[in-house]
Amino acid sequence: MHTWHWQTWQGRSYLTCSLLKDWSHGFFTQQFWSQPPETLVHILQPNAQVYRVKQVHGNTVLSAAEVTPTQSGAAESAVSEEQLGFAHADGLLSAAPDQAVWVCSADCTPVLIGDIANGQVAAVHAGWRGTAATIVPQAIARLQAQGSRLENLRVALGPAIAGEVYQVSTAVAAQVGATVVKSGKPKLEAISDDPTALDAEATEAILDALWQLPNSPVLPDPQPKRVRLDVRRVNQLQLHQLGIEPDQIAIAPYCTYQNPDLFFSYRRERQKKVQWSGIVSAAA
Repeated sequence: MHTWHWQTWQGRSYLTCSLLKDWSHGFFTQQFWSQPPETLVHILQPNAQVYRVKQVHGNTVLSAAEVTPTQSGAAESAVSEEQLGFAHADGLLSAAPDQAVWVCSADCTPVLIGDIANGQVAAVHAGWRGTAATIVPQAIARLQAQGSRLENLRVALGPAIAGEVYQVSTAVAAQVGATVVKSGKPKLEAISDDPTALDAEATEAILDALWQLPNSPVLPDPQPKRVRLDVRRVNQLQLHQLGIEPDQIAIAPYCTYQNPDLFFSYRRERQKKVQWSGIVSAAA
C-alpha cells in the first residue's frame, strides 16, 4: 500500500507520495497560493529548471525540449501565465536531468509520473475533458517514445474532486467513460458540454457498461440525467488497460471540494485559484 505524507515548509503543508520517493516532488496546498512554480521549485530542488504551460483542458503533452524554461522571478503570481506566452498544453515531460515540470489544478486531477529506470518524469493536468481525450495515456506514450517501459513507471494521482461529490450530466459521464468501455467510443472532436455530442442510445450503452465495472467510476445522483463521476478512477482504469499494474499507481485520499482548509475547489468557490503540483527529473 502506497502512503501519502504531509511535509511542512515554513509552516505550510504540501503532500508527497511514497510511490515517487525517488524524485523531489510535491502536491502543494492552497497555503502556497500566489507562489508560482519558479518559487516553489526552491522547496523541491533549487537548481532545477522550471517548465510549465498554459493549460487548456486538452490532451497535448509537450517535452521540456519543446518549451522554454522560466526563471525565478519571471512570474509574479500563479495567474500571470496569461501574459507570459506559455505554450498551450496540459502535460509536460522532462527531456534531461534536473528539470521540474508543473501543472496546476483546482478540482481536476494532477498526475505526476516517474520512470525508475531512466529518472525522467511527467506532470499532467487531467480534468474531465482531458480524461475523455485520454491525456494520461498520451503522456505515457510520449514517455515510451523517449525510452520508458511500462513496468518502470510510477503514477501518482493527486488531490482532486471526489466522485461522491462531483455531479455531471450523463452525457459528460458517457464521454469520459467511453475511454474505458467498448460501447461507442466518441471521437476526440465530439468532447463537449453539448448533450448531443453522443446520442441517447450511445450514452445509455456506455453508462450501462460503466455501472457493471467493479468499483464503478459512476455513482447515482438524485437529479434526472445526472450522475456522480470519479475522474481519478477513470484515469486509473485507463492506466490498467495500458498494462500498468495496480501497485504502480497511487491515488491521494483527499478531495479538493471536501477539504476547504487545504485546497481550492472551483466547483465549491467558482474562483480561478489553483494549487500547483510538480516533480523534478533525477539528477545526472
